[in-house]
Amino acid sequence: MSTNTEDKLFASLIYRYFPYWPLFILLLVVSLVGAWGYLNIYATPTYEVSASLLIKDEKKGVVDSKMTESIDAFTSNKIVENEINIIHSHALLKKVVDKLQLYAPVYEEGKVKSISAYASSPIKIKLKRPDKAQEQAKIYFTFDEVQNRVTIDNKAYKLNKWVKTPYGEMRFSKNKNKIEASKEPLYFSIIQPQKITNQLLESISIEASSKLSTVIDLRLRDFVPQRGEDILNTLIKTYTQVAISEREKVAANTLDFVENRINLVERELDSLEYQVVNYKSTNGAVDLSEQSKLFLRNVGDNDRKISEINTQLAVLDKVEKYIISKNNTTGIVPSTMGINDPILSQLLHKLYDSEIKYQQLRKTTAENNPILVSITDEIKSIRPSILENIKNQRTNLIASRSNLASTSNGYNSVLQNIPQKERELLEISRQQMIKNDAYSFLLKKREETVLSYAPSAGDVRIVDMAEASVLPVTPKPLYIYLVAIMVACALGFVMIVGKELLNSKVLFRSEIEGYSSAPIVAELSYVKRSKDGLFKEPTEASVIEQFRQLRTTMGLYGRTFTKKKIMVTSSIPGEGKSFISTNLAFSLSLSGKKVVLLDFDFRNPNISSQFNLYKENGITDYLKNELNNEKIIRNTAYNNLFIVPAGKDVGDHTEILLNGSLLDGFFEYLEKEFDYIIIDTPPLELVSDAYLLTEYCDITLLVMRHAYTPKNIVQRLTINNKLNSLKNVAIVFNGIKARGFVKGQYGYGYGYGYDNKYGDKTYRARNIAAKA
Repeated sequence: MSTNTEDKLFASLIYRYFPYWPLFILLLVVSLVGAWGYLNIYATPTYEVSASLLIKDEKKGVVDSKMTESIDAFTSNKIVENEINIIHSHALLKKVVDKLQLYAPVYEEGKVKSISAYASSPIKIKLKRPDKAQEQAKIYFTFDEVQNRVTIDNKAYKLNKWVKTPYGEMRFSKNKNKIEASKEPLYFSIIQPQKITNQLLESISIEASSKLSTVIDLRLRDFVPQRGEDILNTLIKTYTQVAISEREKVAANTLDFVENRINLVERELDSLEYQVVNYKSTNGAVDLSEQSKLFLRNVGDNDRKISEINTQLAVLDKVEKYIISKNNTTGIVPSTMGINDPILSQLLHKLYDSEIKYQQLRKTTAENNPILVSITDEIKSIRPSILENIKNQRTNLIASRSNLASTSNGYNSVLQNIPQKERELLEISRQQMIKNDAYSFLLKKREETVLSYAPSAGDVRIVDMAEASVLPVTPKPLYIYLVAIMVACALGFVMIVGKELLNSKVLFRSEIEGYSSAPIVAELSYVKRSKDGLFKEPTEASVIEQFRQLRTTMGLYGRTFTKKKIMVTSSIPGEGKSFISTNLAFSLSLSGKKVVLLDFDFRNPNISSQFNLYKENGITDYLKNELNNEKIIRNTAYNNLFIVPAGKDVGDHTEILLNGSLLDGFFEYLEKEFDYIIIDTPPLELVSDAYLLTEYCDITLLVMRHAYTPKNIVQRLTINNKLNSLKNVAIVFNGIKARGFVKGQYGYGYGYGYDNKYGDKTYRARNIAAKA
């Protein structure tokens, strides 16, 4: 919105409502006094009580210390949202109502209103069966501090004892919350605890401080700060007590269960241990794992020895084959690797040496050479010795191999049985180990359960105890006073707008423009009529200036203007057409123009009366051919202003207006003698005189009066096209009064847009006379 538009809007509001400033002042005073009375007499201040709790939330990482976790195994992290619902539950709040006995509130009865006596009552009332008690609005009582007796209906009751009263079984006790003495009569009410609980559910607000925080804020608004603090503190205490009670109950049940399980597991462990001992003693299974390792090692050693024996036998076979296959021939002696017999090695070496010598001598000596023969005999004697040695060693090796094979078979048989024994023992051991673990676990849980009874921080930590605000949060004086001011202003606006909208009379220029397309050439302020009813020269500068503007707007001062005949009429009587006619004629005469004012209102010749010419010779006499033109034109006390009265015969003379020849001659004469002819006619809605005279006129001024002319009349003139029958119609908005209580420029002329321009209608009005 531009600055110019804002300025116009502000100016428009000032123009419309400023005239009624005394009304607004009166409404403001009344509203502010009412607001003061509401704040100081009727309204009860409300205080806001708040408290804070820290909840352990497993989702948000708030955990206890390791020491606390190790001591209290039953302290677990919680979800903040769930804890909020638990705290804000019907069950907890019902316990609060019962503990604080809120179902039997005590009041001080004041002249205007009753106030809570929570901190001033000498006693508190407790019902034995509050859920069964009937609701009571007011039960008056008195308290004797000397005898400590409560009197209800002229019957005294002792304190701290259950007594039967007409309202149920009760117990009266001293009020520990009393901090001041009561000043007014006391009474208490009985309310169903369910209702009080529901009220607390609605009034208590519980929410997390933020999305990432585990601190929750509790808020409550109450008329009594101390009661609000007690409610929140009791709620917190009840919540923690319920949590501790549930934890202790779980711990007790757990401890009982753990003890039973420990006894059962002990018996099962004894049975399994006996089975293990019996199995090991029966099957010789001292340590199957070590035994199996030893057997495997022995089997491996036997297999290695058997492999070595087989290798030695194979070597002996090769040596034997070599000895048998060689007959006095030399060759490479087979290796005896693996055979640790030195005799065999010597014999083979000796055989090899003898054969070498034999081959050497054979080449140089004869076969019968004694040396060659002796070497041959030596070779023959060595071979049987080697074969015998081989045979003996083979026999020994085979025997050793058989012994080792037998031993290995025994070991293999034992090893084949070990897995089965080990599996059976393992099954028993596994059960024993499971029971041992269970037993250890149960012992640990028993200690944890016992330790859980020790005091700990628990799942909740109080950050702030309940504390009431120092000042009331409602009602807020500033807010109440602002509302009072707004109500006063709104009421003033409604009264003003309603008064204007519901008015059936024309109040605004805009209303005329909305009904008719005829231009509005003048807006004349309200002027009081003289008491004697005679025309008097206007002395107020505003009135004189308004008629000057009317002349200017109609273009009566144009250089090319011709004589003008101006008819002044209205829709109904009393709209001020005679006032417009006389003052317009007078204003024109002041400009040096010769002006004649014709009173054609034969039924109510007001103009004739204003100039003391009532029932004097005039127009009716002329139209009846009783007088000529010169004799009916009368001078006035004002220069250049002449009057033609209505005539002697006052009444209905519409028919004589049909005498066109006389009227034609009359107006021809007037046009020659005068510069301006002002014609005052009867109202349009009553008679048709104005329609008969319109042909003799150049301009028709239709007068409408502010707050007098009915809107439906203006609308009907437009709908019935009556204005179209008149010549060059222009509207004068007459009798405009100042709006409200301010005199001056704040009128009704321009309505809501007082800064509007005439636009095309203005120019049309200014050119009416020029076109006529």
